[in-house]
Amino acid sequence: MSLTKEIQKRRTFAIIAHPDAGKTTLTEKLLLFGGAIQTAGAVKSNKIDTATKSDWMEIEKQRGISVATSVMGFEYQGVKINLLDTPGHQDFAEDTYRTLTAVDSVIMVIDCVKGVEIQTEKLMEVCRMRNTPVICFINKLDREGRDPYELLDEVEEKLNIQVRPLSWPIGMGKGFKGVYNLYDKKLNLFTPSQRKLSDARETIQNLDDTKLDELIGGNNAMQLREDVELIEGVYPDFDPKEYLEGKVAPVFFGSAVNNFGVNEMLDTFIRIAPSPKSRFTEEREVKPEESKFSGFVFKIHANMDPNHRNRIAFLRIVSGKFERNKPYNHVRGPKPLRFSNVTQFMAQDREIVDEAFPGDIVGLFDTGNLKIGDTMTEGENMTFKGIPSFSPEIFKEVINKDAMKTKQLEKGLKQLMEEGVAQYFTYEMGNRKVVGTVGQLQFEVIQFRLKNEYNASVEFAPMNLYKACWISSKDKKQLDEFIRSKSRHIAYDKDGKVVFMAESRAWLQMVQDNYPEIEFHFTSEF
Repeated sequence: MSLTKEIQKRRTFAIIAHPDAGKTTLTEKLLLFGGAIQTAGAVKSNKIDTATKSDWMEIEKQRGISVATSVMGFEYQGVKINLLDTPGHQDFAEDTYRTLTAVDSVIMVIDCVKGVEIQTEKLMEVCRMRNTPVICFINKLDREGRDPYELLDEVEEKLNIQVRPLSWPIGMGKGFKGVYNLYDKKLNLFTPSQRKLSDARETIQNLDDTKLDELIGGNNAMQLREDVELIEGVYPDFDPKEYLEGKVAPVFFGSAVNNFGVNEMLDTFIRIAPSPKSRFTEEREVKPEESKFSGFVFKIHANMDPNHRNRIAFLRIVSGKFERNKPYNHVRGPKPLRFSNVTQFMAQDREIVDEAFPGDIVGLFDTGNLKIGDTMTEGENMTFKGIPSFSPEIFKEVINKDAMKTKQLEKGLKQLMEEGVAQYFTYEMGNRKVVGTVGQLQFEVIQFRLKNEYNASVEFAPMNLYKACWISSKDKKQLDEFIRSKSRHIAYDKDGKVVFMAESRAWLQMVQDNYPEIEFHFTSEF
């Protein structure tokens, strides 16, 4: 198959949501419809013993939440789907932000009971920065939720994007009868089932057909006719081009836990969602159909297999064809790298692949050469844009509880920080080691993983810090003088960049005023 055809048949997207909106459940049901798994297991359910496929880390199983991005690939109706299930919990937002640089579109899950929540708004801001196409899936229609029109208005208002319903619910909660697919003019009748795929579809080309009354009852049929007439009158016709430009979000309704409404969305998604798109480097635009390979590392995960202390770098292929055992230019590194162990994922299950194409996510077995943001090419020296680190919200000093395990602790912290789990700063004076995160839960994850994966015990002592600011100046002499005069507040990040550790907003403002020639940055990319 030609490179162009391989590109056209691929769809690479992330599923994002506020915690508990049903994101991981939806991921699992997409895998079920795609034939990638045979049995659906309800998240956090003790009745079904099959664990959710995408939450495979031990701590995720214990807590019932996603704390790391999972990558899954499967084929559906001749389309190769690369699906990334991201953490919903706000404490792990940075992993999600990085993941959004590696996808071409997004499915956003919204709880019909709770509506648009704060984490959904933050994630949408990141999507808007890149005009990423977004599809909304309004979930949990089997529960008594809010009025669909009210939900649509809230999505438009809070997420600052126009919406266009492509399916419409018939009833809600106990009175939920199904959804009408506005895109394909098909009626899908609701049959609650967490294990079986719902396939009770009826084609209703004309809503005046009396068959509709027989299927869903006279009152429901009358309400549906009124709703569809109103929708077609209020909302303009769906324009796929506006969706691809990130201006309009198609909306689908359903119940992921009951496998319902998911198929309509998936069928429409593979038709309208973008195939792999161009990406920008510092030097130029790179198009997927270029013959030479290029790609970037957006995530690193250590110890995916607890029996082997391995480290996997997740690489998004941007252009050309990636081949196993072929040497590639590691733009930041001193020498080319060759990978014999190249995998594609089904959560923690992996298979060796010999080649991969734009849009694909591959795992590279790595011994410590790669880090997040690295560019790999077939010779050209260029660097892909846009995987910044943000200044953390919470800072704590690392206290080693077992001096005999110092080496294990240092190795564990180094590997976890290279994964992007949190940020790591070492003070110039006293060599104090500080971990910075966006949420409290990350400290628990780090502590848990250090103990279970590296046999290192730590405590975290709170620190009174406001911001970590990366600093720079056009005047090297002034920068050196600033670092000398503020040495008690100077630290270095894991990459050796100079960071000013500000104790309060007011003090930071005063320092900025007193040193106008020093630039203070709140992200590591500047």
